[in-house]
Amino acid sequence: MNQAILEQIMKDLAKGVPGVLCTVVDVEGSTPRNVGASMWVSPDGSISGTVGGGVFEHHTIREALALLNSERDHALYKEGLHCDGSDPNSAACGGDISVFLEVVGRERELVIFGAGHVGKALAQAGQFAGFRVFVWDEREEFANAENIPWGTTIACPLEEIFDRGLKLHGRSFVVIATRGHALDSEVVKTIEHCDAAYVGMIGSMRKIAFVRKRLLDEGVSEAHLNRIYQPVGLPIRAETPEEIAISVVAELIAVLRKGDLSSLRKGLNGGNTPATRE
Repeated sequence: MNQAILEQIMKDLAKGVPGVLCTVVDVEGSTPRNVGASMWVSPDGSISGTVGGGVFEHHTIREALALLNSERDHALYKEGLHCDGSDPNSAACGGDISVFLEVVGRERELVIFGAGHVGKALAQAGQFAGFRVFVWDEREEFANAENIPWGTTIACPLEEIFDRGLKLHGRSFVVIATRGHALDSEVVKTIEHCDAAYVGMIGSMRKIAFVRKRLLDEGVSEAHLNRIYQPVGLPIRAETPEEIAISVVAELIAVLRKGDLSSLRKGLNGGNTPATRE
């Protein structure tokens, strides 16, 4: 990979923009590029580098963009560069070429609202489990890189959070664990119209019921409230912040891997729940 491609990849990733790295992995016969040739495709279709130009490269860009718009992270694209003269737009090199397409920069993300004891432990556990971690709190003395070095911290008023760079999408796993249920409620309202793979909220069953009624009275949709895992985490009778973090991350992994959550959460209404706050 040449330096120009690497610089473009780093520039896109620094802006939070994913892309597709296309690498020639196999060739037979005459082909425009050899094994190892690479190209970076950005979401707008712009490229850095080349896998050979012409119609084959156009097809590769098309496949890369399709991959970027799917839930898949990689694919193998093969094309025969054979022309019998019937199609003037086809390649006529005479060989076969295979390109490995890999999405880069679209990691699953754990977004934690609250940088208290649970939020801090959850950030560490989430990074260990392979999540890209973002932690928000309105208190800068809690949400800072020295206190939470396992991801990006954002300290600002809640209403400014999206202006400060937070973006929620289909790979965002959101856990609400702020300093109090009033602020939890504000977070729930703030993210009502945002995409997310998972939304969970800490709290006892009694207080969650209170928050739910309050939010319904304030006009928050029932559909939004129904998608929130309440209380958050698998029922392993966790008590310490670290134990709670493990129970939460276990649930995130179950959702990610399409585990049988109904069985895993069975009995949640009885006995101690994993992440409660009185």
